[in-house]
Amino acid sequence: MIKLINKGVIYKNGSLIRANAETPVESAKKGTMAYKIIANHNVSSDPSKLNVKFDEITSHDITYVGIIQTAKASGLEKFPIPYTLTNCHNSLCAVGGTINEDDHVFGLSAAKKYGGAFVPPHLAVIHQYMREMRAFCGGMILGSDSHTRYGALGTMAVGEGGPELVKQLLNRTYDVDMPEVVAVNLKGRLRKGVGPHDVALALVKATFKNGFVKNKILEFVGNGIKTLSMDFRNGIDVMTTETTCLSSIWMTDDKTRAYFTEHGRPDAYKQLAPEENAYYDKGIVINLSKIEPMIALPFHPSNAYTIREFLKRPYELLKECEQAGQKLLPEGKGEFKLVDKIKDGKVYVEQGVIAGCAGGMYENIAEASNILGDTAINNSDFTLDVYPSSQPVYKGLVDNGYIGKLMVNGAVIKTAFCGPCFGAGDVPQNNGLSIRHTTRNFESREGSKPANGQLSAVALMDARSIAATAANGGAITSAMDMAYANKIKKYRFDNKIYKARVYNAVGNGKKEENLVYGPNIADWPKMDALKDDLLLKVVSVLNDPVTTTDELIPSGETSSYRSNPLKLAEFALSRKDPKYVERAKAVKQDGFPKELNLNEETTSYGSVVCSIKPGDGSAREQAASCQRVLGGVANIAKEYATKRYRSNLINWGMLPLLADKNDFEVGDYVLIRGVRQKILNGDKVFDAEILGAKNRKITLKMDALTDAEKQIILKGCLINYYKG
Repeated sequence: MIKLINKGVIYKNGSLIRANAETPVESAKKGTMAYKIIANHNVSSDPSKLNVKFDEITSHDITYVGIIQTAKASGLEKFPIPYTLTNCHNSLCAVGGTINEDDHVFGLSAAKKYGGAFVPPHLAVIHQYMREMRAFCGGMILGSDSHTRYGALGTMAVGEGGPELVKQLLNRTYDVDMPEVVAVNLKGRLRKGVGPHDVALALVKATFKNGFVKNKILEFVGNGIKTLSMDFRNGIDVMTTETTCLSSIWMTDDKTRAYFTEHGRPDAYKQLAPEENAYYDKGIVINLSKIEPMIALPFHPSNAYTIREFLKRPYELLKECEQAGQKLLPEGKGEFKLVDKIKDGKVYVEQGVIAGCAGGMYENIAEASNILGDTAINNSDFTLDVYPSSQPVYKGLVDNGYIGKLMVNGAVIKTAFCGPCFGAGDVPQNNGLSIRHTTRNFESREGSKPANGQLSAVALMDARSIAATAANGGAITSAMDMAYANKIKKYRFDNKIYKARVYNAVGNGKKEENLVYGPNIADWPKMDALKDDLLLKVVSVLNDPVTTTDELIPSGETSSYRSNPLKLAEFALSRKDPKYVERAKAVKQDGFPKELNLNEETTSYGSVVCSIKPGDGSAREQAASCQRVLGGVANIAKEYATKRYRSNLINWGMLPLLADKNDFEVGDYVLIRGVRQKILNGDKVFDAEILGAKNRKITLKMDALTDAEKQIILKGCLINYYKG
């Protein structure tokens, strides 16, 4: 299905050809779409060291309060570029009384004061609204959500932590080395029953674990693109985040033009294509004709198999997931079972969900309705919930009869909400298995609480095979095994919905407006500058191969507290290391360890988390900021899963240190002498000492910092940096 080319390639006549010694690499790199778009947004004089200014930014209601509070503390007077605030994460007031709606009121007041756009709750999920109303060919958009991907619409979009958006609000730049560009050549045509999630999961499986495209740009090319509708392209594109690439961009064509015209924005279209003989650092070839319906088993989108292969050996594969899940439960507290889903040679699940920026698009739901047909969901043990990604999509499905058909067959239709993707909606029962067309299925991301002996799991599937499963009584079924008509009625976008409800004051802020604060909205606590030396106390050691941002700060019910840094910090590492918060607080409360005979006046002291590979998953800055407000001053890891997590650490004044081995113990002290000067010098190697049961010397490392990053760390955080 997918071929990886780990060498330079050139694009010629719609195909990828291996580059050779005669290929003019440096000049041919400039022929890619990615290079041209970046060059148009780079204000640096060095094309290898980028200082990017984005055209627009966007956030949802988990992140925008913190971003605006940080920017305000740093001198914000108005939004200098279009800023869209959406409300699709904290849409349910299930936790904390009024605090979710208090955040929404704050967001609206900020849009009024500083000149932004505000999309009310339940109207649209962030990425669907940005596709429909803001993306444009040749543009660049920065979002505080990891799935900020509008490449199929010709927009190079990047998901980063909130501090990177703060920089744009303060007329600063996004600083990064020029990333490598990987060509993804699509050829062939998908078969009936195969959806965008099947292509995406196959791509994630091929590229995640080997880091093939980590922090690189994926550039989609090839004749296969023409065979895909815009919904299919968007559905594949949004999942590129799970490959750990930095961004994506696609060739555009008449279908792209028609999309913008349908959405009332014909001027947003521009034809994009690589030049003939454009050079790419690597290549990927996807034969769409060979893609089959896929299932990504717990606990990662890369744990993917064809449904055909999975159903040949379900016991073996479910047993592996079961064993991984059992490790999440405290010893002697609960039992995680999955193999009991196998009955009479079939695998039964309890729940299906089609939702969000990946699943909730018009064509996914319409075709799912066709597959379900007139079959009622009569199995009382199986439920199907459907969340259209925006009210215009919802209306289009209603107008064409798909919603009514789903409803009479037992599906429950809900509003635009990202909750099922991050554990704030449709949490399965203990030991339950849910199949979802959403973006992620990380451990506990569906909302279970292993520390309390509660654990369920999610497998990712395309909406088509979810509908086939629903029609088959909850027994996992490939949509390719269903007889159905895959022709669907044309979608008509109705912008009256947004005109009636979206508050749009982009470029027209009113300084006299006041920000409206609810009682849960709190300022950031004071953070200290870095002193000459640094003493770290190890308060958590994580030995999992990868630590996700969901494990660093849980999603779901904690979302309501994201406007209050200290309250949110109480949940840090709660699913992975429940003693972490207690230990980190003790470091602050107990004060500088006098017994070490170090100079407190010249030595910074704080806690450190040690792990293997932290930061996979969400862009949420709180994965780092929660550690910081608890007194964290560094992370030590063998590597960082994503650029955005490393950037979050730096922006909150924490050192992203590297160690060859994760052989630290809780309670160890790590001393780095002369750290401030070493950072100023641009040193990449730091001699350190372990002061504990056995004193020893170690070597820590740190990848290169930009001049601005050095100053941010030295001053203690981004807020201090901008204050001067």
